[in-house]
Amino acid sequence: MQLSKSELSEIVEELEKHKGRATELITVYIPAGQNIYVVADQLEAEKSTAKNIKSTSTRKNVGNALDKITRYLKDYNKTPENGLAIFCGNISKTEGVEDLKLWDIEPPEQLKTRMYRCDKEFILEPLKELVEVSEVFGLLVMDRKEATVGMLEGKRIDVMQKMTSGIPSKIRAGGQSSQRFHRITEGLTRDFYKRVAEEMKKVFFGMSKLKGILIGGPIPTKDEFIEGEYMTNALQEKVIGRIDMGDSSESGLNELVSRSQDILTNHERTLERKEVERLFQALGEDHDKTALGEEKVKSALTAGAVETLFLSSKVPKQIIKELSKMAESIDSKIKIISVETTEGEQFMNLGGIGAILRFAI
Repeated sequence: MQLSKSELSEIVEELEKHKGRATELITVYIPAGQNIYVVADQLEAEKSTAKNIKSTSTRKNVGNALDKITRYLKDYNKTPENGLAIFCGNISKTEGVEDLKLWDIEPPEQLKTRMYRCDKEFILEPLKELVEVSEVFGLLVMDRKEATVGMLEGKRIDVMQKMTSGIPSKIRAGGQSSQRFHRITEGLTRDFYKRVAEEMKKVFFGMSKLKGILIGGPIPTKDEFIEGEYMTNALQEKVIGRIDMGDSSESGLNELVSRSQDILTNHERTLERKEVERLFQALGEDHDKTALGEEKVKSALTAGAVETLFLSSKVPKQIIKELSKMAESIDSKIKIISVETTEGEQFMNLGGIGAILRFAI
């Protein structure tokens, strides 16, 4: 089963914690398109080489790990679509005690690395490259009172900076004329815009993964800011959307992303939200061709009726693996849903296991 980026990231963090007493932890990368039988034969040949290792304990640990990997590969008829990464070794912290573990990973994107390595730690750089977010969106929500600068990275929204203008909301007692007050507030507004632009420059300028910038706010505030050439030309060119809205606080960043879905059509967060919405709509409109909950979904899988299987990333891993294997056997699509969106949280609150069916059962 192919892992999502968030699942892969969790496994990489786990693998980083394990250290060998010697060069006895084995890393195997099989790239997409590689003949898995050739790799299996090469690992069989490595068993002979391992017999020459001088240290008795290292020789034993490497040999046992190679045996476990070669036995495991016999379950595969071909290399998975995106390749396969295998990590195996004795991870026991107590000398003389064996705790031989194997991790198998089908990554979310194609592996291009071919590797067999024995080391004191697992080689994880090729996987880390896959979990890195390839694109980032800058976010700004603002009015004349405050502004919040944020970042959409993957499906996560981070607040980078909150700012207030200090502009008074109305003329107070003291005899200031309306015209003079207007001049003062306009000057303060321009200064505020400059500070916002400077903060955006600090956060986003030169960011290689910056795909675009979304700006939300009331008319005419956001338009004054965008068209007033406060930002550098490089950032000005990155503005891909301006959204009419009133919330300039931290929660406004979520609203900005939600209301920018047309712009973010191909973005991971939007795609995931649309998948969950598709399930919710089917549950409401075509109840007979949906299933919700482990028992009903398992029955639908057994009947070969599942078109798309939906699993929350928070469902126990063993259940995810079991249901995904059943889905793969009947050529069902599999969607792993994070809890980093409101829709994802709602799905998990419903049990985190659902399906759209090919036919009613």
